[in-house]
Amino acid sequence: MHTEDVDVLVVGCGPVGALTANLLGVRGVRTLVVEHSTAPHGQPRAFSCDDEALRIYQQAGLRDEVAADMHVPSVADYVNAKGRVFARIALDEIDFGLGSRPLYFFDQPRLEATLRAGLDRFDHVTLRTGVAMVALSQGTATVTAVLRDPATGEETRVRARYVLGCDGARSATRHAVGIPLSGSSYAEQWLAVSGPVAPDAVRVADTRFVCDWRRPAFVSPGAHGTYRLEFMLHGGETPETMDVPALVAPYVDPGRFTITRSTGYTFHQLVASRWRAGRVFLLGDAAHQMPPFLGQGLCSGLRDAANLTWKLALVLAGDAGDDLLDTYETERRPHTEEMATTSVRMGHVFLVRNRFAAATRDAVLTAIQTVPRIRRFISHFEFKPLPAHREGLMAGGRRTGVIGTMFPQPAIGDRPLDDLLGPDFAVLGPAVDRHTAGTWQGPRARFFRVTQADTPTETPGETPGVTPTVTSNETPAGAVGELVDESLAAWFTRHDVGVVVLRPDRFVYATATSAVSLAPS
Repeated sequence: MHTEDVDVLVVGCGPVGALTANLLGVRGVRTLVVEHSTAPHGQPRAFSCDDEALRIYQQAGLRDEVAADMHVPSVADYVNAKGRVFARIALDEIDFGLGSRPLYFFDQPRLEATLRAGLDRFDHVTLRTGVAMVALSQGTATVTAVLRDPATGEETRVRARYVLGCDGARSATRHAVGIPLSGSSYAEQWLAVSGPVAPDAVRVADTRFVCDWRRPAFVSPGAHGTYRLEFMLHGGETPETMDVPALVAPYVDPGRFTITRSTGYTFHQLVASRWRAGRVFLLGDAAHQMPPFLGQGLCSGLRDAANLTWKLALVLAGDAGDDLLDTYETERRPHTEEMATTSVRMGHVFLVRNRFAAATRDAVLTAIQTVPRIRRFISHFEFKPLPAHREGLMAGGRRTGVIGTMFPQPAIGDRPLDDLLGPDFAVLGPAVDRHTAGTWQGPRARFFRVTQADTPTETPGETPGVTPTVTSNETPAGAVGELVDESLAAWFTRHDVGVVVLRPDRFVYATATSAVSLAPS
């Protein structure tokens, strides 16, 4: 049997696997991606993403391609059985500071095609479709996988330093390493309907959670002139027996709505008992599954990829020990579980099935929103868990102040901040100067002095915008760039910080009041 050697084997090339491979490609990691299907998935299962997801696509160099033609909703309404709004999330008023809007709707087949096309940029990344992973065995330094072509029965052996299971809820990778799931599955079956619709055939043009105790539903325009509807089914009902035109008629004209997908599903709140087994890691639905009421299932998988890939690159390059990879689950599991719990709570609001309980819910939510602070808490989506780590790879090991939170991303001129910072660590702040860069002993990093528009540059020759990479034994002229931005300068003033160290995933690793007090690590 032929044996192939790679640094990382990614099992599964859905959105999470394809994004993972792109992030590894950006970091120069020799990667093989295998997918049992021969083409991208043809059905729009995943539907929504958020500003953090767009920032992750940006780190892979694909933000503009992914975001093209997405639908950007302005509001998300919660309406009662009579169609009256009792709660509204004012999406067009929300800015979490990450560089994008808080909610987008996309078309999964087009997303997958875009992510797969992105792999063509890298000679060191290979996608192999029509191949199933059928066995895994681990040694002290490598993992050996057996791949089989179902059409021919031909088998190939791949030896990788790490294997990443991005192969979904029924993950063969998870089963191969014997990791169980725990949690809850919900008995209610839902019907998902979607397809293109004529613009003047749309009867409900906003995103809407229909909190009708008789039949809860979700409806919304989608990307590329499509419409998405999801309906809870009653006991005894099946997707095949439903009168779909009658169901969709209040929201779109069924005569001018072309149904391309109509399928049943149930949802789960499940999590793997551990996300690592030796040199094998689980990401996305292979590691965790959650109810859809916050639209965070796919987003959580993208966060997994953003967290793990740069750490893998450091370890594979010999710049960090293997124990660094233990921080992946340490950091990601609490946030994922908090997001799942919040999703369940949203479901409790959405899925009230008793007429009197629904009336009470509507009255209570209407009343409490007369309090401005509570109204803002709801309308500005403040109940969504923040992107932050409680403990992990950060100064002191635990979140303190802004350490452990995601750094904001303003536009610097006409470019978003992350495009200027590059793919590695970044050290920036009002106190950063050439001495900071020259004495740095940490990982490869870029250095930027943050100024306001009226603050003169103190060091001649410093280059605004982009700066070359500098390491501890390399201090070229002009190694410190300058970022002129009022909002960035205000952030440092507000938090009484002179220097901040950002990880490649743009979470704050450390802060200091001055460059002198910044202890390299």
